Amino acid sequence: MAAMEMRQQLKLSQQLVMTPQLQQAIKLLQLSRMELVDLVREEMLENPILEDDIESSAEASREREPLGGEDDATRHVEDAGNTETPTTENQNKETEVKGDDSAVGEIDWETYLESYSTTAPMPAQRLGDGEELPSLEATLTRSASLYDHLHWQLTLAEMDDDKRNVGILILGNIDADGYLKDPPLAEIAEESGLSEDAAEEVLEVIQGFDPIGVGARNLAECMLIQAMYFGQDDDLVVKIIKSHLGNLEKRNYQAIARDLKQPIEEIYEAAKAIMEFDPRPGRQYSADEPHYITPDVYVHKVGERFFVVPNDDGLPKLKISSFYRAAMDNSEGAKEYIQDKLRSAQWLIRSIQQRQRTIIKVTESIIKFQREFFERGIAYLKPLILRDVAEDIGMHESTISRVTTNKYVHTPQGIFELKFFFSSGIARTSGEDLASQAVKSKIKELISGEPPKRPFSDQKLVELLRDHKIDIARRTVAKYREQLGILSSSKRKQVL
Repeated sequence: MAAMEMRQQLKLSQQLVMTPQLQQAIKLLQLSRMELVDLVREEMLENPILEDDIESSAEASREREPLGGEDDATRHVEDAGNTETPTTENQNKETEVKGDDSAVGEIDWETYLESYSTTAPMPAQRLGDGEELPSLEATLTRSASLYDHLHWQLTLAEMDDDKRNVGILILGNIDADGYLKDPPLAEIAEESGLSEDAAEEVLEVIQGFDPIGVGARNLAECMLIQAMYFGQDDDLVVKIIKSHLGNLEKRNYQAIARDLKQPIEEIYEAAKAIMEFDPRPGRQYSADEPHYITPDVYVHKVGERFFVVPNDDGLPKLKISSFYRAAMDNSEGAKEYIQDKLRSAQWLIRSIQQRQRTIIKVTESIIKFQREFFERGIAYLKPLILRDVAEDIGMHESTISRVTTNKYVHTPQGIFELKFFFSSGIARTSGEDLASQAVKSKIKELISGEPPKRPFSDQKLVELLRDHKIDIARRTVAKYREQLGILSSSKRKQVL
């Protein structure tokens, strides 16, 4: 029987360790601009070392470097597509966020605080003319919901408390489009303890509220309410609404004329009146608040060059509070606490700077691949995949994916999400492949110029695209048309 033996062995191995600092940098990289602002403000509440120097100017921040970082205020792309060499050597070395924080503990914090008192805060530049930002009025108020608007009118209506309570129940069941579809009015009446006839009277009052047509139980009732309100409730209009909404949607005026035994011209006139009505009266009071887009970077063309400029407007101008310099001399415990907060502040500032540099590098690479788009428009957008940009700037595809999510760029052609520039290719009968976004733009252009009385079918669009050297199947045209929110040819036919 072999004896048991205990031995010590050394073994070398490699493993990837996600340090808290690296996790923070990756988290910042994938945040949208608004989320980044919220995170920075939250960090400022938790870390007393950080403060917002709102008085600092952009000129001062460009003259000095903040906390071991470098200012990437402006880098540009040459007309040949090559990026100029940055003025700081470290820019060439830094490609992705690194997790090594070994040097952090070796910093002489007392010396750092002494020198930092005269150092400008984290760079902040007010770029662009601000036309893309929402007005102050658009950001300080909350629009009234459909329920709030109707409830206000209900409180002004003359009715007893029992009927008003039924009215509140009805309002609570009206959907975002302004319809009372579920539950049935009989159930609402039963729940309130009133008769169905009394509930019907209350509903009729609500249907007279603004917006006209609200409280209808179906599309036909909504159209009839509006027809009566606007004085368009002649016999022909009422009959079309009650019996031929399906044919009206398909522009099948001949079928309506045959069934109602009316001249086609009369049907046209009645259809025109009906089309003025709003089938979704509640949509103007949608609860969805608008999301204003502020670009992360600007692309400006000066001469033959494109300049990529970060947009730090609206971000807190971070700096280290000089107040805590004196506190480090008070006690060893205070010194340890302040050093810990200083490390956290340093990593936050560095991570934000690295985020800006990475977005700039990705944008510059996109300009190299999509230069024709920036000069001539969406019709010249080329196929591009994440791997192309990743290989160009020496980063991983997952990093490119994080950078391009919820990040926006202001270009001479408008504001676009960075993901917009990545799309699959469509083969052309001659020349280079075309991006799917460019094909969609071409389809939209062809439809906008079609004859109103004889709109192009999907097969006709296929033939027209083939004339422009774009060869795609009819089902692909139908898919792109639906993605653009364009109706089929039968529903696009206009009444003249």
